[in-house]
Amino acid sequence: MPTVTEPSDAADFLNRPLEEMESIAARFEDRLNEAQTAAPPSKQWVRKAFRRQGAPGCPVRLKRLSLDIIVRYGQALADMFCEFPDDVVCVAPYDITIGYQRPEGPDRINPVQVMTTEAQWTDEWGTRWGHARGGVGATPVDHPIKDWSQLDEYLAHRVPNPNEPGRLDDAARIIEMHRDTKYCVGMIHLTLFERMHALRGMEQLFMDFYTNEREVHRLGEVLTDYVVQLIRRWAEIGVDALLFTDDWGTQTSMMIALDMWRRFFEKPYQTIFDEMHRLGMDVIFHSCGNVTEIVPSLIDVGVDVIDPIQPGAMNPQEVAQRFGGKVAFSGGIDDQRLVSYTPKQLRDEVRRTIDTLGTPFGGAYLVGPANVMTPEIPIENLRALFEACHGH
Repeated sequence: MPTVTEPSDAADFLNRPLEEMESIAARFEDRLNEAQTAAPPSKQWVRKAFRRQGAPGCPVRLKRLSLDIIVRYGQALADMFCEFPDDVVCVAPYDITIGYQRPEGPDRINPVQVMTTEAQWTDEWGTRWGHARGGVGATPVDHPIKDWSQLDEYLAHRVPNPNEPGRLDDAARIIEMHRDTKYCVGMIHLTLFERMHALRGMEQLFMDFYTNEREVHRLGEVLTDYVVQLIRRWAEIGVDALLFTDDWGTQTSMMIALDMWRRFFEKPYQTIFDEMHRLGMDVIFHSCGNVTEIVPSLIDVGVDVIDPIQPGAMNPQEVAQRFGGKVAFSGGIDDQRLVSYTPKQLRDEVRRTIDTLGTPFGGAYLVGPANVMTPEIPIENLRALFEACHGH
């Protein structure tokens, strides 16, 4: 096994100058795109895996990374992706907590800066976000719809335009490089539920389900239309699938009752996923936590790939037994234990997970971590993960 050493300045990697961190991130992306371009074609067999039509093996997605881990390990991490390229190309057009920014717009938010420091900013939807230094991602700290009396004005004037020129340009550039040979996945984050509570506040929205049903439905209809229009723009670019995010689970169960989920969300999801299939694209649905209760409904409304199978919250053996062959799986490697595993334990866990979620179902499993990998993971464990996921 090639020797991989941890960068000598890893202890204070976030103290690097902003320009250096931007350069590391940009070079990392350039090298990954070069590696994907040089890799053998995989589009058709990945499609077979996701559609449960029998594939020669399980596809792999390891580019599930916090910005911090890229800044920490830089080219050492890029080396692994060049040696073991992902079988799918996943592309987000902009940071999910910032949204689209016009190239010439004033007061542009620098994603590298806000995601590596203590920072707050307001996204294109009017949600105020905060990031803690050393934290992963960002959290809403203020919400634009504080009272439902503001809904008419918000819907009329503040909902972003999904058809705004340039919105998907950054993603389109990457997709253009790879769409002939690689299975390409676009991303629509904060689809319905997550967007609602970013606009309204989590606690308030939970009460709204009981006290303001009409307003919740009105907001949901506008968000559904926004997503459907955005799907059509993605289709013009030529992606094979879209990954939608709506986190529904806690570590043990759903956040709301099943009948309430069906009342507010089942029909909108059906509308969204029907449009996906009409346009020939596969549906990858991301929801953290234990969402076992809604998996049958997600299958019914057209989800092709469930992401992630999160071992700390769901039982992979139970999921495989109940739903294997009805839907493809994604994730499955416990990201929360990547720090504490030994390399051997990690390799054994990857092989067990593939044997549980993928091999019995014709490779219908996208191998990879259940969630974002962070800079605390030792680089020798990253190396073991890459080797094991790619069958070495």
